[in-house]
Amino acid sequence: MLSRSSFLLRSLLLPPSSAMAFAISRAAATTFSLERSPATFSISRRSFNLSPTCRTARFTVPSSSKSSLFGRRFHALCREAGRRLSKPMRIVSGSNKEYRKMRRRPGKSKEKQLELSVSICIEEELPDDPEISSIAELLRLNVPMAMKLAFERITDSNYKTRDTSIRDLGGFDSVELSVLLCNDEFIRKLNKEWRDEDHATDVLSMSEHIPELNLPVLMLGDIVISIETAERQAEERGHTLIDEIRILMVHGLLHLLGFDHEISENAEEEMEEEEEFVLKSLGWKGKGLIRSAYDAETNANLHMENSNGSLLIDKKKEGSLRFYKPKFKYIFCDMDGTLLNSKSQVSLTNARALKEASSRGLKILIATGKARPAAISVLQMVDLAGKDGIISEHSPGVFLQGLLVYGINGREIFKRNLDPNVCREAGHYSLEHKVPLVAFCQDRCLTLFNHPLLDTLHTVYHEPKAEIMPSVEHLVTAADIQKLIFFDTAEGIATNLRPYWSETTKDHASVVQAVPDMLEIVPFGTSKGSGVKLLLDHLGVSSKEIMAIGDGENDMEMLELASLGVALSNGSDKTKAVADVIGVSNDEDGVADAIYSSFRGAEITGPYISAYLYYVFIFLHVTIICN
Repeated sequence: MLSRSSFLLRSLLLPPSSAMAFAISRAAATTFSLERSPATFSISRRSFNLSPTCRTARFTVPSSSKSSLFGRRFHALCREAGRRLSKPMRIVSGSNKEYRKMRRRPGKSKEKQLELSVSICIEEELPDDPEISSIAELLRLNVPMAMKLAFERITDSNYKTRDTSIRDLGGFDSVELSVLLCNDEFIRKLNKEWRDEDHATDVLSMSEHIPELNLPVLMLGDIVISIETAERQAEERGHTLIDEIRILMVHGLLHLLGFDHEISENAEEEMEEEEEFVLKSLGWKGKGLIRSAYDAETNANLHMENSNGSLLIDKKKEGSLRFYKPKFKYIFCDMDGTLLNSKSQVSLTNARALKEASSRGLKILIATGKARPAAISVLQMVDLAGKDGIISEHSPGVFLQGLLVYGINGREIFKRNLDPNVCREAGHYSLEHKVPLVAFCQDRCLTLFNHPLLDTLHTVYHEPKAEIMPSVEHLVTAADIQKLIFFDTAEGIATNLRPYWSETTKDHASVVQAVPDMLEIVPFGTSKGSGVKLLLDHLGVSSKEIMAIGDGENDMEMLELASLGVALSNGSDKTKAVADVIGVSNDEDGVADAIYSSFRGAEITGPYISAYLYYVFIFLHVTIICN
């Protein structure tokens, strides 16, 4: 008997010309256990057609190959240019000696048994989810029920369009079928590899049956179901997720039994009737996938179509992270120019993405030049602050360009103050040149005189309202100063302030810029990146476990430190040069786009984020007793 290698899927790391496909069995590392006694069904042996069939084989066995190669046909139901399309495609795949073999359970009956080996498989990138586990458990029972009914139908009914390669069930000792639950990204890659169509579909069916081999095993093949697409379609069609998955499973099963709605209108009508008969006979909800697809064509709100008519999934759709495991444990996110748009607001799309990522177990940490009260104030507007938010007075974070770092329970673990002499000199420069200056003192802001630009610091950037000090000396001695900010036009900073203070501070302080119209002076040798590194050490987290998103020059070290550094397209050229990928702008929900793309392992706007694909196989045995 051939080894149980139903998922003969070519690794995405192999070149398209490779003829040998393979899968990595992870049976020893299943995400959950479905150990149960085998379900038993009875099928009358009198219904079986025992006459043999002969067809011309279409498969190739290279002399250098160590494994048998089989022709496989893919079926997928999708839409193209406003109509449904199914493209069967011949490809080459094969078995491998390293695949785990199924153990055959001895039958208790003395009569000949037709053993059905059903593999319910969960692709490893799907997270542990109670509903997915429950669906897999139900499929363990539902799949053989559908097969029992379908087997009886093909022996008792006459079809005009069905391929009759499979009809003599009595001539087999066993039947093998596997069902894989996956997400959109996984099935998209299968479509791209095998069908040259770069989009997700709801279901793929892959036949392995070759009648000319005269094997005692009827290898029906594989049914691959995107549970992510199934959930969207279930919502659109007004039934539950398990209802939709049953519909997709029945559709895939009928394809494997020789039905093909693509070849003619009569074939489509016959398969549609068979779908509805199976669903109705088993008491399952739904009209069948063919009829549902027709009905769904009138709803254009769920998906977008690109210029080629290919179906696209909105990566920013709320809830789309449910079927993906986080690639990282922490995300460090800048605020001004990154999380905040050009109006200094957090968009609802960004807020939803952060909430959803947090609900999936990802830790969101703010790394900003803002004071902590300002960051809390901004995020409070979109319900992201407080006990159930991503920031509070009791959460970790990096503030004031890394000069104030809070650790577990919001405890201060690092504070670095600016040299008082630098502060004193800056104060005198401010008064002499009438350039507004603000001193940041942890949760306070101090200044020397009123200026319209200072109002924006409070009303737009939500920083504490600046307190006016009567003199430079009062400003320097009122509190410890962590950093200073000069305000001017972008041109004034570029031509006057930055050159002057870069030369003046030298080894006593550093100048950085987060936005064009502000110049910051911070203690020498400090940065937001050093603050992030200090916090990681405090939390016991490796830089390999983090993703960072930013835009300004002050984010450069942080992006370089992270395993994945994302610079938004509105960022500085220097920042984009050190980033791993470049995302869309802060006015295009760049943070949300980066988060959803990182979960899905999809391309953001730069190098492709590749991931190894593994399969978690849960082998289940169901025995059908043939009388």
